[in-house]
Amino acid sequence: MTMSVNGSPVAAEPRPGQCLRTFLREQGELSVKKGCDAGDCGACSVLVDGTPVHSCVYPAVRGEGREVTTAAGLGTPDQLHPVQRCFTAAGGFQCGFCTAGYVVTAAALADADGHVHADDQELGRLFKGNLCRCTGYRSIRDALAGRGNTHATGPAAFGRSVPAPAGARVVTGTEPYTLDLPDAGVLHMRLLTSPHAHARITSIDTSRAEALPGVHLVLTHRDAPDVLYSTGRHQDRLDDPDDTRMLDDVVRFRGQRIAAVVADSVALAEQAVGLIGVDYQLLPAVVDPELARSPGAPLLHGDKDPDVARIAEPGRNVVAQTHGEVGDVAAGLAGAAATVSGTWRTARVTHASLETHGARGWLDDDGRLVIRTSTQVPFLVRDELAHVLGLPPERVRVIAARVGGGFGGKQEMLVEDVVARAVLALGQPVQLELTREEQFTSVPCRHPMRVSVTLGADADGVLTAMTVDVLSDTGAYGNHAPGVMFHGCHESVAVYRCPNKRVDAEAVYTNNVPSGAFRGYGLGQVIFAIESAMDELAREVGLSATEIRRRNVVVPGDAFVVNGPPGDDLEYGSYGADQCLDLVEKALAGGDGEPAPRGWRTGEGIALSMIATIPPRGHHAEASVTIDPDGSVTIACGTAEFGNGTATVHVQLVAEELCTSTDRVRLRASDTDHVGYDTGAYGSTGSVVAGVAVAAAAAALRARLEELAGGGSTEPDGVRRSDGTLVPWCELLHAPLTASGSHDGARRSVAFNVHGFRVAVNPATGELRILKSVQAADAGTVINPEQLRGQVEGGVAQGIGSALYEEMLLAEGEVLTRTFRSYRVPQMGDVPVTEVLFADTYDVLGPRGAKSMSEAPYNPVAPALANAVRDALGVRPHEIPMSRDRLWRLARNDSFTTEETP
Repeated sequence: MTMSVNGSPVAAEPRPGQCLRTFLREQGELSVKKGCDAGDCGACSVLVDGTPVHSCVYPAVRGEGREVTTAAGLGTPDQLHPVQRCFTAAGGFQCGFCTAGYVVTAAALADADGHVHADDQELGRLFKGNLCRCTGYRSIRDALAGRGNTHATGPAAFGRSVPAPAGARVVTGTEPYTLDLPDAGVLHMRLLTSPHAHARITSIDTSRAEALPGVHLVLTHRDAPDVLYSTGRHQDRLDDPDDTRMLDDVVRFRGQRIAAVVADSVALAEQAVGLIGVDYQLLPAVVDPELARSPGAPLLHGDKDPDVARIAEPGRNVVAQTHGEVGDVAAGLAGAAATVSGTWRTARVTHASLETHGARGWLDDDGRLVIRTSTQVPFLVRDELAHVLGLPPERVRVIAARVGGGFGGKQEMLVEDVVARAVLALGQPVQLELTREEQFTSVPCRHPMRVSVTLGADADGVLTAMTVDVLSDTGAYGNHAPGVMFHGCHESVAVYRCPNKRVDAEAVYTNNVPSGAFRGYGLGQVIFAIESAMDELAREVGLSATEIRRRNVVVPGDAFVVNGPPGDDLEYGSYGADQCLDLVEKALAGGDGEPAPRGWRTGEGIALSMIATIPPRGHHAEASVTIDPDGSVTIACGTAEFGNGTATVHVQLVAEELCTSTDRVRLRASDTDHVGYDTGAYGSTGSVVAGVAVAAAAAALRARLEELAGGGSTEPDGVRRSDGTLVPWCELLHAPLTASGSHDGARRSVAFNVHGFRVAVNPATGELRILKSVQAADAGTVINPEQLRGQVEGGVAQGIGSALYEEMLLAEGEVLTRTFRSYRVPQMGDVPVTEVLFADTYDVLGPRGAKSMSEAPYNPVAPALANAVRDALGVRPHEIPMSRDRLWRLARNDSFTTEETP
């Protein structure tokens, strides 16, 4: 078969049934990405004779005699196609994994200038086959319309919307992601997973699989190290329970891996997986977290020593818990002029990162293990691989290329361990790439929670008592369970002054798919309940939603109190809660936004959230900055770039400190052999921990340069002495000069976000339309306005998804939503433009006054939307997502109750 690919003839015979996506990648066309392999996400889009198609569902044989064009064929980083120029100028991407598909689709619709002429409604229709999980779509709409948002600058880079350093490569599909590597000589792994929620393997027969020609290895629990660990990764590995084995003879959820097959091809490995015979002894299963902690419930980890595995009460399936009180809650409620109570529930939500989990491993020339993986935490993966495999850390190297989305999901070690085990057994390169179905059925999701809240206030609306009771379903394993539970119950409660507080929380094992780290890290679930209750309390005491929060929110000087003595590592590096409330109140009062359809009920709602800018118990980063005699600068920093924008921020910080332009600064990151230690890109620390380290290194380098020049000030081309003479870099330096910086994250600040909505609800159908969306963010000094706006918009889009659409459905522990078409990731037409406003603050702990702002925007969205629905319908939602059918039923409830809606 012959086709033309990007203008060059390709003669090759596709395999029977092969899709165009895999065929193109086998020809070296790596700009064609894998997001779903089901025709749902558009990451694999290419042009066939000028028509955009999803190449994952397009048969390769249909390419005979046709012209196929990928994003890399539209333009190059040096000569961009007009659409690619528009995406670069608009900053129309974050992680960028979806961007090649967007560019290809847009190229078929655009005019000669790269503009797509369509209104927002029509754009939503035209691009419903292209998903983006990062941006919230506004910047993509700007790109399609030809609106530029970024501006190349000279030395004054800080505070400007500087383009992302990798932008030209991202829009052409030439920026390499994890598995964008040549495939020659690589063996492929597929996994056998459990069909049962709870069972013991009594026998496993791999002989037929091993006899299949082309199969090199089959791994079962007999071949795996008997080492307990956690897939969740933190600076202190003792933060998470050691309750997991690489391969176990006890399966605790449907989708748990049982065996791994390594073969010459993915298809052959899949065939071999089907030849493995497994006999099970079925065990009682429990999927309801309330029942799981009840007497007589089946125990998931009752065989483990609670002190060694760090499990709170394995005899009750409780992995972590907190129970405590400050003041006298009973007295506070008894003396209250108004009280409200309610129970709220949140659903399971999948990260939906378009790049699935994947890793490739090999041995280098010295026999060291090398793992290239889609991870947010390369150093933590390195250290845990060494622990599990019994290797010295220096015998393991972990590399993270650009990561196609994370949101906390890639703070887990989910594929690297079994790939490493196979590489060590075979001495050959091995690759494992999870399918989209496996992302739903085997990969941790957001913790679903049941949260009960009671609030009391005096006649002036000042809180007198608060009780919060949380039940968190961590699923079959406890990765991140303690951290999510404690964090979820911390800033959500500490944000309000109240003399009497009680918090009871438990994270419970069930035979469901595990839960893990996800943007907001538990705060979003608990804030949904507390902010809903605060809204109802405002109605009870006759105050506006903003006023009751003004009267109760913490202010500098207040301790951050939950249910015990406050810690001493959290402080007010700056304070912007008051400004955020004012900004949102004013924006909603302005009366702008979309008009409501006739006959629909309208309402407004707000919610407030607070978040610590760094995780507790330390977060470390080391960085170095090197200048060459030609004036070019190189940053070495371990933080991974996965749409969080740290690559741009770090370049801006160094360019500002060294008075140079960003195009003279290069970044080397995320390779444990070639950069200093970094805990990882989670907890929004890329700017406030790694950023501080990078800025410190640049400042030290600048001081050293000026010392070498005998005094003066650094300029773009050298150091200008006090006498006015300029010493060029080539005269000042005869070899590269390097300086280092570090930060331990010991002192932590807080950031505030307030979201407001105006909505319209059709009570006859349950349809909801967002008429106005506004978020005010306390982000400190804004390093890159366009990028920061995009982080807020992306968080809001995920919050809208959780609030209205997204829900993983399970039946007896079996995940039913296994594709994007059955799980509703918001499309372009679902997400309105959010007005993003920034408080004017300067944080003394952040780099040049900046705060972190990647996780924070998500947290107030769902409660603000629920409060707006309450205002419109007069009935309180108690469950998210507030899907259309739920809102339709809610509209039929003719009286308000603070108890859970039946």
